[in-house]
Amino acid sequence: MPQSHLMTTAEVAAYLRVKERKVYDLVASNQIPCTRVTGKLLFPKPLIDLWISSGTAGIDRASALVARPTIAAGSHDPLLDWALRESGAKIATLFDGSLDGLDRFLKRDALFAGIHVFDPETGDYNRHLLEQAATSVVGIVMIEWAVRNQGLILPPDNPKGVSALTDLPSKQLVFQNRQAEAGSQLLFESLLRAAEIAPADIRRTGTVAREETDAATGVLDGAADVAFGIEAVARRFRLDFIPLHEERYDIVIDRHDFFEPPFQMLLGFAHTERFRENAEALGGYDIRGLGRVVLNAG
Repeated sequence: MPQSHLMTTAEVAAYLRVKERKVYDLVASNQIPCTRVTGKLLFPKPLIDLWISSGTAGIDRASALVARPTIAAGSHDPLLDWALRESGAKIATLFDGSLDGLDRFLKRDALFAGIHVFDPETGDYNRHLLEQAATSVVGIVMIEWAVRNQGLILPPDNPKGVSALTDLPSKQLVFQNRQAEAGSQLLFESLLRAAEIAPADIRRTGTVAREETDAATGVLDGAADVAFGIEAVARRFRLDFIPLHEERYDIVIDRHDFFEPPFQMLLGFAHTERFRENAEALGGYDIRGLGRVVLNAG
């Protein structure tokens, strides 16, 4: 986060129009977002603004009265999956693709949704989905989880000499299919169009891999010659990987729920050294922007 977005105790007190003593009380009771750098309290302004908004009366507060189930929906991400288990946040998972997760979230059937849907018109991620659902996203915040490497997952030592997306049709490779709601599948189809490859020219498996690990397993078991997914799962199964695209994986959550204990426990864990070390060990993750506010709707 840029230094200009970090406020001191005096600055946040002036911003909130309270005495500094009140700010210290809020910190002591874990009621206000802050961070410590070399013992000094600093307050990220975007999160302070969210914190203020989360207490605003009106539709945001009214919607919070109807508790959401503590379920993480959306696209499967190995780092998020691991963090949910290890953080003690007590959030269950129901990963079945980005579009499925967003639909469940908008219907209030999930606490949050993890999504990574590319917009070929802007080159951005996810924002266009919330703009399309504008009437349903008042009081919703989207934060960055990680930037991930997406590409071709291949058998060890790449026995068929794949070097580019165009090799799939020319070498008649069998592609591990994914469900239509998956962000990886949507990106794959977009890359095919950009490379002027007809989707009908791709030989696909009859089975559908519903998670990143399932896609890699299809290659590992020999059911498919190639899959499209993230570097982390390729490394986990010791498979070859050809990077094709960097994508941003975001989390969409109600502004009120953002500050509730389950999600704050997850975010707190995501800023530990243990989390950073595991992200590095998994590979293919850039977590420098984790927690950055991408969208604050309404």
